Amino acid sequence: MGKINAGRIILGGIVAGIVGNILGYIVDGVLLAPQWAAGMRALGRPEFSTNQVVWFNIIGLAYGIFTVWLYAAIRPRYGAGPKTAVCAGLAVWVSGVLLANAGFMGATGFFPASLTAMTTAAAIVEWVVAALAGAAVYKEDAESVRSIPARA
Repeated sequence: MGKINAGRIILGGIVAGIVGNILGYIVDGVLLAPQWAAGMRALGRPEFSTNQVVWFNIIGLAYGIFTVWLYAAIRPRYGAGPKTAVCAGLAVWVSGVLLANAGFMGATGFFPASLTAMTTAAAIVEWVVAALAGAAVYKEDAESVRSIPARA
């Protein structure tokens, strides 16, 4: 069992965060944009500002780094590969999206239940795909050394 490669966690986490942010933008910024705008209007609030979108993206990068860290942490038990990446992505979705959306958006009723359900369900795909992308980049030190071809 190799040591966790912190550099690869950051690199893979950035990749995962970018993938998660892009997919999140497609879902929430394009497909669900009218529902979000209506939900914000119902609260008497303006639509999301550029500043808020920047913060959402920073948080998405943090989620990506956490996702790849979790993948690296569970690899010794589950093995390297897509199955483990999916497990990490689902764990991040449950802890970071499902519980937060159910607790905040669902319990408070600030946003329509249909919007809460759609954004929460779409996030499963977002974070599983993001985890797969980030895990594809992650290698442990011993793997990195093995992947360098020997000189003849």
